[in-house]
Amino acid sequence: MRVLLACGKYQYGDASRGLGTEYTAFTRALRNLGHDVTHFELWDRGAYQDFRALNLALLDAVDAVQPDILLAIPLHYEIWNETLYRVRGKGKVVTVCWTTDDSWKYREVSRFVGKAYDVMTTTYPNMVPRYRADAIRNVVLTQWAADSGCLQAPLEAGKCLYGVSFVGTAHGNRPKVVAKLRDAGIHIQCFGYGWPRGPVEAEDIPRIINKSLISLNFSNSKGGKQIKARTFEIPGAGGFLLTEQAPGLDRFYQPGREAVVFRDTKDLVAKIRHYLQHPKERDAVAEAGFQRTRRDHTYERRLEEILAYAFEAVKKGEDSVLPVMGERHFGQAVAAYSANAYQRWFARLLEGTCKMIWGPKRGIRAARRIVYEFSWRFMKEKTYTASGWPGKMFPTV
Repeated sequence: MRVLLACGKYQYGDASRGLGTEYTAFTRALRNLGHDVTHFELWDRGAYQDFRALNLALLDAVDAVQPDILLAIPLHYEIWNETLYRVRGKGKVVTVCWTTDDSWKYREVSRFVGKAYDVMTTTYPNMVPRYRADAIRNVVLTQWAADSGCLQAPLEAGKCLYGVSFVGTAHGNRPKVVAKLRDAGIHIQCFGYGWPRGPVEAEDIPRIINKSLISLNFSNSKGGKQIKARTFEIPGAGGFLLTEQAPGLDRFYQPGREAVVFRDTKDLVAKIRHYLQHPKERDAVAEAGFQRTRRDHTYERRLEEILAYAFEAVKKGEDSVLPVMGERHFGQAVAAYSANAYQRWFARLLEGTCKMIWGPKRGIRAARRIVYEFSWRFMKEKTYTASGWPGKMFPTV
């Protein structure tokens, strides 16, 4: 089966942040399942002149590859809904959207693009009823997983190079928690964007985890605590997972046996000290977590289930009410991708004001964010179309 994987090759489309989990893990898993995979760059802002060029390039890729599946992992409004309607009009291409962070993105993104895809995924059980209440019927519950190419048996505690490590971005309250650990006398080494060591290459992450006595994982996010990819990557790489509590975690690992969970900083300090002083207990948890991950939590398992669901849903004809767009109507939609004089003036004014407040780089991001926040709240689904204000007013992808 031919799969067109539309996502970013690098984390957030930034090569300096290293290869992205979605690109490396999904590509490997799909190929291991026997599929022919072609990557389409979706997140790199420098790869296309504007959003029109991106969407036309995606349609060209569909024509060239003739995929059975278009698996998209958008960040925000890169893919127009009309583009997905046009893909459906080209033939039997099943479109699947892998969603991220539905705890907050459902409200901002997923509910507005859900009807444009044949199948939506979500990693949040409580969001499935919300999809169905909004008449988005083909939704499949899934979860993050471990990259099978990074599976490694655990090292014994005595053979580990690092004591306590954390691999991830330095955002939210993470720097404060790390500072508190160090104040408590715990030596923790941090790797990733925003830390002094800087980003690490994707292939180095499993090595760091495997050679760490304890691998720390935070569950903080914009929409509340959540299960993240690192939750599965740490046990999969043979690491000892010490993770912040998150809803539903016990569905995937037995706390205390396959992973260890902490509630707050005080509890975190106590558990770090305990397992550093009891290496055999640490080794037993790492081994049990590794075995559970290898058996149940790889992307091969996840994607096999998703693709099976997608083809069964389409086979049953449940997508028959979904919009289809011909070439002429799509051309009319493309023609709407043009900011008027007022919009161009306001974009320049807003961008100039934000640059004065936050500086050149952050100012541009702030201006885009302001327009986006207004758009999804008041213009709703239009945000994700060719005539959406964010894409027209800030056309550079």
